[in-house]
Amino acid sequence: MTEETPGFEEQPDVPSEAAQTPDDAAKGAGSADKAGPAAPAGDLEQVALQAQLDQVRTALNERTTDLQRLQAEYQNYRRRVERDRVTVKEIAVASLLSELLPVLDDIGRARDHGELVGGFKSVGDSVEAVVAKLGLQQFGKEGEPFDPLIHEALMHSYAPDVTETTCVQILQPGYRIGERTIRPARVAVAEPQPGATSGKEGESAASDEESGGPEEG
Repeated sequence: MTEETPGFEEQPDVPSEAAQTPDDAAKGAGSADKAGPAAPAGDLEQVALQAQLDQVRTALNERTTDLQRLQAEYQNYRRRVERDRVTVKEIAVASLLSELLPVLDDIGRARDHGELVGGFKSVGDSVEAVVAKLGLQQFGKEGEPFDPLIHEALMHSYAPDVTETTCVQILQPGYRIGERTIRPARVAVAEPQPGATSGKEGESAASDEESGGPEEG
């Protein structure tokens, strides 16, 4: 038989958690409440990436708008340059052809008098072909109504056989390039004879009176 020491009893093992005092347990619970639930690291990275993507999209939209504006300005610039180039070309051609108009007048007079023959005829035909290729057009014909925008009246008369102001003679033909008039046609015009219309109406009325008046339908 073994001897037992009086007054000593064996104590069971107690877990360390159980050994904490109530104050220690309360402090641990308070710390856990303050920390709160921890956010997953993957969600934070997703938010950051979305913010960066929004910034990139905004910058891309701004650059696209700038590029579209620059492209529109460039197209307008090209149109202005092309329009100015055409205008300058037309002015230069018109200035050159204006200097040749007296030569064309001489060629026309020589043709009207039957003097455009031989080598002179070949030269005249060549000059007229060149100016026509440059866009020069001749206008002005006898019998057409007078238009002050394209005709210049140098002579004026009355005629019983016209009903409006009419070009009865072309003294110098007019010339144009496209819609641009280089020189108006210089013409002689004739107007209806004063009282011609009223005289015809009086003759018609007298004829009706002699025949007993106009017939009733």
